[in-house]
Amino acid sequence: MKKIAVAIDGPAGAGKSTVAKALAKRLGYVYLDTGSMYRALTCELLHRGVPVDREEKVCSVVQNLTVEVKNDQEELIVMVDDRDVSAHIRRPEVSACVSQVAAYACVRQHLVKEQQRLAENGGIVMDGRDIGTVVLPHAELKVFLTASVEERARRRLVQWNENHPDEPQTMAQIVQNIQERDRKDTERAISPLRQAEDAILLDTTSLTREETIDTLTAMVKKVTA
Repeated sequence: MKKIAVAIDGPAGAGKSTVAKALAKRLGYVYLDTGSMYRALTCELLHRGVPVDREEKVCSVVQNLTVEVKNDQEELIVMVDDRDVSAHIRRPEVSACVSQVAAYACVRQHLVKEQQRLAENGGIVMDGRDIGTVVLPHAELKVFLTASVEERARRRLVQWNENHPDEPQTMAQIVQNIQERDRKDTERAISPLRQAEDAILLDTTSLTREETIDTLTAMVKKVTA
């Protein structure tokens, strides 16, 4: 069966990474979480004390950083210059700044080039904000995955509480964070979040994780049949 490139886009908290990773495993494909790459760079900038609102400073630092994403069994490992930042990329301070960092042209160019190289031979599932519109405009299957703000916040809260039981957040905090992230992602000048014209819209508000994966698998089989 032909191996294709699958591009999954959508807003924060839509469950893109979770289902994309599971879909790739089911298909025997490579999975690349592009959002974690932007989060990793943002995390490193904050770690180094770089002011993320100063584009020229961000660009001067980013151009010398290398980002590596790999799946180690069930864990996503994200490295920046050989430093494992996996445990820190979902922290609130990173979430609050990642849209601003991702909006800089130098950052996107730096990471998009690497993402396109990894997808050259197909057999890859990639998720993010601009995969179907910018990174892989010729992907054989494009999906725009979404859900209601409330459902996305609920999922993100569960994920946060599981990983950070000693640092509880409220539903209201996460809803506010997601709404602000949506605004920044859709209004940014470079590669804004939008559904590609040839992408299939999949609303997962009322779908379970397995139902979503089954639906995506059926889409892939239809394309590769």
